[in-house]
Amino acid sequence: MDSSAALQLVWRAWARERGVDAEPFLRVAEGRRTSETLRLVAPHLDSAREAAVLDALEERETSGLTAAPGAAAFLAALPTGTWGIVTSGSRPIASLRLRVAGLPVPPVFVTGDEVKRGKPDPECYLTGARRLGLEAADCVVFEDSPPGVAAGKAAGMRVIALLTTHPAGAVAAADHRVPSLEAVRARAGARGLELTLSTA
Repeated sequence: MDSSAALQLVWRAWARERGVDAEPFLRVAEGRRTSETLRLVAPHLDSAREAAVLDALEERETSGLTAAPGAAAFLAALPTGTWGIVTSGSRPIASLRLRVAGLPVPPVFVTGDEVKRGKPDPECYLTGARRLGLEAADCVVFEDSPPGVAAGKAAGMRVIALLTTHPAGAVAAADHRVPSLEAVRARAGARGLELTLSTA
């Protein structure tokens, strides 16, 4: 999903209320849990209290929420039970965003409030693999942020970076980079799911 506009609105509103510059937070917020962004940029703040304020704002903000290019068609092509969502957002935030964008909520849905450590730690992706009943080496991660790419690689998974949020250099650690999910084709093959990429 593309939630960049909503994320920026929330962080800017929060920063205005506190008389701080939003830019340092926005530079690292994509792909991270709110509490970890706060600890990284402003360790002097009460991260639990401020994260609760920010999360409450995000649970209501729907401006600019859209499905990422190609997402609906790509997900429709995946066999049931072969995919899941792993996000740094809380369950209420992630569920709202998927609903507004018209995307399905799969049975395997790992959110930031379900793990001890968020991206770039691999815990979230390892949890997703376990719930899918797969080994990490048999999983492919689609990511659009540097912390997410790092988490997927640390989990021992292949990572395909979508260049929808960050430039190629920021996600250079990924195994492959594509402009969007429109450049990915999926089909069931003799050896499992086969992906064809039109790389950037």
